Amino acid sequence: MSAVVPALSLYQGEVFHERRIAPRYTFRYRVFSLLVDIDQLDQADRTHRLFAHNRFNLIALHDRDHGPKDGSALRPWIDQTLTDAGIDLAGGRVQLLCYPRVLGYVFNPLSVWYCRHADGSLRAVLCEVRNTFGEWHGYLLHDNGNALSERLHDQAIKQFHVSPFLPREGHYRFRLRTPSERYGVTVNWHDTQTPESPALIAVQSGERRRGGDLGLLRVAVTVPLLTLKVIAAIHWQALKIWLRGGRYHRKPTPPDSEIS
Repeated sequence: MSAVVPALSLYQGEVFHERRIAPRYTFRYRVFSLLVDIDQLDQADRTHRLFAHNRFNLIALHDRDHGPKDGSALRPWIDQTLTDAGIDLAGGRVQLLCYPRVLGYVFNPLSVWYCRHADGSLRAVLCEVRNTFGEWHGYLLHDNGNALSERLHDQAIKQFHVSPFLPREGHYRFRLRTPSERYGVTVNWHDTQTPESPALIAVQSGERRRGGDLGLLRVAVTVPLLTLKVIAAIHWQALKIWLRGGRYHRKPTPPDSEIS
């Protein structure tokens, strides 16, 4: 008998960045994330006083923050996205790892969709990347519908402007450890000058914490103002790069397709 998958799991961890090109920097900060079964969001709402789906609460998740960004249901959108790539989950589970809204506010630099076939095997991972200009792009990692490793290594051409202090050229190398008691997401950017060595390392990791309302309250207190903290960290690092003479890259036209 397969294990029951909770509608909502809570993880606490950190984000680490290391820029290896001039001007160099390293920083880390604490975060917490939710792993939600997108088919059980209303159930998670019913069973938690401090979590809500598509309405205000201390902790919340709104459909309009993810996927099509128009407030429509997430499941039809991800199913169609996968169908367009030739992937059929046969009704399998899809889990979304993301920062939640805290008192109505959220900014997710990276959200990760774990897409499983009905047999339980991982078939695709969608890495949904956002910038501070209100734009987003999804990198769909898959092997033409074949099963993937739970410790996935993959790469993709960089298609999307994330930082004004990095060019859009180059490629990403992804290393992912699917969530269980721990999770890990590493996204290394390799520039065109030294393609074999990462110019930027970005790691998000976390450990499962006791859930329920008490767990949600605890992380909200121990990692307060999550959204403001993430946005402030991004802009503070950008300011330091600019003050140290980092080259500014104008924002190019976004890619034609939102998924690559």
